[in-house]
Amino acid sequence: MNDFRFKKSLGQNFLIDNNIKKKIIESANVSDKSLIIEVGAGNGALTRELIKLNVSVISFEIDKTLKSELDKIKSDNLTIIYEDFLKVDLKEILKEYNYKKIHLIANLPYYITTPIIEKVMNEIIIDEMIIMVQKEVGDRFRAKPNTKEYNSLSVFLQYYFDIEKVTYVSKNSFIPKPKVDSIVIKFTRHKELKKIEDLDFFFKFVRSAFKQKRKNLRNNLRDYDLEKIENILKSMGKDLTYRAEQLTIDEFIKISNLLV
Repeated sequence: MNDFRFKKSLGQNFLIDNNIKKKIIESANVSDKSLIIEVGAGNGALTRELIKLNVSVISFEIDKTLKSELDKIKSDNLTIIYEDFLKVDLKEILKEYNYKKIHLIANLPYYITTPIIEKVMNEIIIDEMIIMVQKEVGDRFRAKPNTKEYNSLSVFLQYYFDIEKVTYVSKNSFIPKPKVDSIVIKFTRHKELKKIEDLDFFFKFVRSAFKQKRKNLRNNLRDYDLEKIENILKSMGKDLTYRAEQLTIDEFIKISNLLV
């Protein structure tokens, strides 16, 4: 691929570190009835390793100029779809497959990392995600309360998943070399989810609480019953002068459940 013109607009940085590929594959908890979704096949560096797991792999690639390279990968268990992943109907595509578990395993394009994750979570029940993302973004995904990285997305993702680091990835592991280092994160879906009375309200409430990170709860939650929230917070030893980053997921759930 010496003559390939990388497209910055598509966030094209191809993984060339075989050790990182190995760590990604070894971290996957794949079984006979698993189905793997890869977003951003690129030159097929990770795709070639995924098909060795001997389960169905659906790989999406928006750049059709890569087809000649990806066509070199011969496997009965691989389907490559040359479309914009954010625009495809996942449920319709998955009707053709027999599976019990779905895995998203991918080196995600950094500029659309969050939209990809949101699409997957909104359209299907995902059992496991092993994704390479910009280190700063990965740190936010797994951030804990009382840290500057902790935000509403941290709460949403950690409600559904246990999130752990697989490995850090140097910018030198790619061609062309990106400006930032990366991290591989593994998401394992919780077997049981904590009870939330109204999921839509919960997500809306958490977003509101984090609306302006430097503001306290009193300022960010003015559209809610502040007196009731204050009483709930007092039962936790807290008050409206606290910021959203100082609340745990369990505390967000408790407040939300008592407000609906």
